Amino acid sequence: MAKFTCRDYGFDCDFIAEGDNIAKVIEEYGKHSCDEHGIEYSKEALMQFILRKHG
Repeated sequence: MAKFTCRDYGFDCDFIAEGDNIAKVIEEYGKHSCDEHGIEYSKEALMQFILRKHG
């Protein structure tokens, strides 16, 4: 299961994207980050975040 929590990345935000479909979780968090925080991460960068966190 993949999970992104905005608070883990320094945001005062309760948004959480999680699920078994890693591509969908990456897409969901990437869209939220861009729309709400003005930060656009590449899919590759988000995949690296998941790999480091869930190693």
